[in-house]
Formats: sequence, structure tokens, C-alpha cells
Amino acid sequence: MGDLISGGRRLDTADMQARAARAASGLASLGIGPGDTVALYLRNDFPFFEASAAAGLLGAYPTPVNWHYTVAEARYLFENSGAKAIVIHADLIGPIREALPAGVPVLVVPTPPEIVAAYGVSAEAAAAPAGSLVWDTWLEGFEPLADTGVAAPGTIIYTSGTTGHPKGVRRRPPTPEQAALTATLLGRAFGFSSHGPPEEIVTVVTGPMYHSAPNAYGLAAARLGGTVILQPRFEAEDLLALIQSHRVTHLHMVPIMFNRLLKLPDDVRRKYDLSSLKFVVHAAAPCPPPIKRAMIDWWGPVITEYYGSTEVSAVTFCTSEEWLAHPGTVGRPWPESDVRVIDADGNELPQGEIGEVVARTRGISDFTYHGDDQKRRDAEKAGLIAPGDIGYFDRDGFLYLCDRAKDMIISGGVNIYPAEIEAELLKMPGVADCAVFGIPDEEFGEAICAFVQPSPGAELDEAGVKAWLRANVAGYKVPRRVELAADLPREDSGKIFKRKLREPFWAGLERRI
Repeated sequence: MGDLISGGRRLDTADMQARAARAASGLASLGIGPGDTVALYLRNDFPFFEASAAAGLLGAYPTPVNWHYTVAEARYLFENSGAKAIVIHADLIGPIREALPAGVPVLVVPTPPEIVAAYGVSAEAAAAPAGSLVWDTWLEGFEPLADTGVAAPGTIIYTSGTTGHPKGVRRRPPTPEQAALTATLLGRAFGFSSHGPPEEIVTVVTGPMYHSAPNAYGLAAARLGGTVILQPRFEAEDLLALIQSHRVTHLHMVPIMFNRLLKLPDDVRRKYDLSSLKFVVHAAAPCPPPIKRAMIDWWGPVITEYYGSTEVSAVTFCTSEEWLAHPGTVGRPWPESDVRVIDADGNELPQGEIGEVVARTRGISDFTYHGDDQKRRDAEKAGLIAPGDIGYFDRDGFLYLCDRAKDMIISGGVNIYPAEIEAELLKMPGVADCAVFGIPDEEFGEAICAFVQPSPGAELDEAGVKAWLRANVAGYKVPRRVELAADLPREDSGKIFKRKLREPFWAGLERRI
């Protein structure tokens, strides 16, 4: 078995599983059982793995919550998920204390030194409040849960919603066959099954595990018995140092990380031995071709890519060699994937014609949106699921993405829905109307831009608009750019013609996402 490593701390994965079994008994004593949810308001830390495994042993769903959330956003997630318990880092309690539901047990994890250092947390904030249930002490008070044979249903991941509220993707408990297939597909996409025995896997979890891909990646690597290093927050040179010192073999990344690595001075990049790398996969956002080509030139043909979503899983894949022969592609479908490009009437389009991408992975457990089966039904098109992208297949069967069907922004690999930001802007005194959309950004792929129409007589400025949003949404949702406009272009229906506002920013660029 491997280890979990975070800063100077190390935990054997077998010991982690034993602690998870104790935690499962503890959660059961709180009345948590099959189908219930346990909210994880945690940065990447050992208890994230322990609590996730503990919930799975009971047939319950671990539900990570984005710890950047405001009080209102966190309250919605806790309430919508129906969390029966909350596991939270000590320093994260203060900012969202008002969101903690009355009567729901809160298990506090003292914030460890490496996270304290990475985020500038004070010693007082890092300590568990007096009288709280402290995770380590609490779980040691229980005997390990006996194996109940209950299938772990997986993690509920909340994805941002076009209506302003995130949706929890909840899979039905899998059959043994479905669980085995899911493990096979993850092993293939992450390179765990094709590049050495599991015990030789050494990886770094570079992204926050409240996101779908880092969550699945980190948990799968630990479950296989690999060595999993938790980087408190992504730092480009620090990652190179970790690769060299731990002889890292596997990585899961997003394109913004490539950007930051490539911006390191040449002498810094040459300083580190990266020859241990066997399989580096990226996803979550389009990667500009010059960036990807530069990474392949630097790291070699270990760079791979998949395309998918929380709802459909990974449905396409391509190697470095395939990408170099088909620059810009996101790969060809897996044998288990049904991926099509359709027109507005749901008809499949021939190769070369642009339409909406729809997909499904055959044989894995189906999903619904937690508490909202109607949204699940609305997500279907032509019997498949629409991730929200526009694209086409070339004559060799490789998929390309060229725009987004939904009004979604992907900034640094993070999904951001303008409707949520617009809803908050319209609450601001003096705002008559607004439009939020993505504009090109060299580092993040897209940045958020807001056009705001003031009410007659109102005096607004960019700083005031940003301050209003900063108080009501997570910081990463605050627009980088705010434009004040006396009038906004409108369609005949009166709806804002967002495309006319967006297009000038993308003029002259080949990409639209």
C-alpha cells in the first residue's frame, strides 16, 4: 500500500482505510445510512479521504462543498444536499458560521501546518473551537465498522447551474458490474491501469477535490494503494520540485497549470528532473494549441487528454501522438462512449458539420440531479446528455470543440454560470439590467466580463459593482472587467443580445471558448 503525503505529514493508505472504518461507525451513530449525505467543507487533507471512504462504507454520499463560497452559497449547498453531518477545517468555520444548519453535527478538523502556511491562516483560526467535535479524537472513540457489503454510491458533485443554483449530480448505487466498469474507465483515463502496477503509482493532487475530476482522481489513486501527494495550493515550481523529489509518475492537470509552468524562467524549468513522469492527463477546459505543443516539447509524449463532464464521465481520449496529428482535438470516443454531434432537431450530423455535442457512457450507473429529477430529464437530448458544447468530428473520428451551447464560462478550469452573477447584480440598487459573459484571457482561458446598465439617475462605478458582488458571491465569480453602458443591445423580444457584446472581444481569434 502507498501513502498520503501532505507537507511533512504522511499517512499509510491502509491506516487511512482503518480510520475511515472507525469514522463510519461514528457516522452511523449519528443516524447516517444508505442514501444520506455528508458534507465536506475541506481543503485537500487526509480527513477528506477518510470521510469520503467512511460515507461510502455506509452507502452514504460524501458531498464536497466549494470552500470559497459565501454564507448564502454554503447555506444553499448544506440545505439542498440535506447534509446529515458536516466535516470542516477549523479556519473555514468563521466565514460561514451562519450557514451551518441548526442541529446538524459539525466535525472539526484542525487546519494542518502546510495549509496554514499556504493560505496565511492564523494560529487561532487553525485550532478547533473549544467544545467542538474534533475529527481525530471523535473517530478514535469508535470501533471499526464491520463490512456491511453495502456498495459505495460515489460522490455527489455540485455543478454550477444555469438558473443560478448549483445542481448535485447524484448517481444511483451501482451494481457490482457497474462499479467494476467505472473503476476500469477511471483507471484507463487516469493512466493507472496501463503504466505499471498500482503500488508504483506516485501522483500529486494539484486541484481542489471539491471539483469532480480531482476528486475522482485523488480518491481512485488512494483506493488503488498509490502514493498520493497533496499540494496545498498549486504553485508551478513547487510542483516541479515535488515531481523530482518523489519521482512522481502520474498527474492530472488543467490548462492554466500548463500556462503557469511555461511562464517559469528557462533556468528554473531546466533545474528539475522530470524523467519519472509516465502519464499526464489534462481536462476541464480547452487547451490552446500553442500551450499544449509547448508542454509536449518540454515533457515529451506523456501528455494525454480526455473530454467529458460530471454527468457523462470521460467520453473521449487522445494521446500526444494523436493530438499532434490532429491539433486541437479532444480525442476519439472510448468504445463504451456514445458521442454524437446533433442539429437543433436532434438529428445526428455528418463528419465536418458543426452542432451540439451529446454523450453518454454505456454501462455505468445513471444519475439524477439531487432533489430535481425534472432537471435531469431536461438535460437529455436525442437520448443522450448535453454537456453544453458545440463541436464537430473530423473524417478520422476525432472530436473538436469550437463554442459553448450553454452560457457557461470556464476560467482556469472552473465552471462559472453568468446567470448566477447576473441575478446578484440585478439586486444591486441602481442596476437596471446587465449581461455577463466570458472574454479571452491568456492565463485563465476566459475571464468574466460584465456589462451593467445603470438605472436613470443612478451613479455606478466599476469598483462599486465589484464590491457588491464580492459581498454576495465567491471571489472567483467577481468579473475581471466591468463596463457601464447607458443601453444594452437587445433582440426583438427584448432579451439582451449578448452575442453582440461578446463578439468584439473574440474578434481575430480562432477559438470561441
